[in-house]
Amino acid sequence: MDRVRAQVDRYEETGGREGGTLDGRPVIILTTRGARTGRLRKNPVMRIRNGGTYVAVASNGGATTNPSWYYNLLAHPEVSVQDGTSTHRLRAREVHGAEKRRWWTVADAAWPHFAQFRAEAGTREIPVLVLEPSSTDPIIAP
Repeated sequence: MDRVRAQVDRYEETGGREGGTLDGRPVIILTTRGARTGRLRKNPVMRIRNGGTYVAVASNGGATTNPSWYYNLLAHPEVSVQDGTSTHRLRAREVHGAEKRRWWTVADAAWPHFAQFRAEAGTREIPVLVLEPSSTDPIIAP
């Protein structure tokens, strides 16, 4: 967790000019509310965007368990995404079936390790969530 906290701090302190990559690929800062605590939680996730929609892949690096931020999104789908110097208020929803397969195509093009992560996750089906613009949800303040 220290690595995550350090990356988030660097990203925010520099307006996304530093700390914004993982293995040379861009990341965003996903701000959620804790599922149990309601406290703000911040995590760097791969920047996967198609138009005004972002995709959050709960791969957890191929682990057999979902990342904690996935449960936060289910409990509190209103999120904030910092993408460089821009911050967006979005609403998360998990996708399934044909829609999920379509978003996997977009995600795989952005981060080639996802295929390996799916294989390593064993029986766990990796959740895919779309983060779409929302004008009616409350703003998540830092």
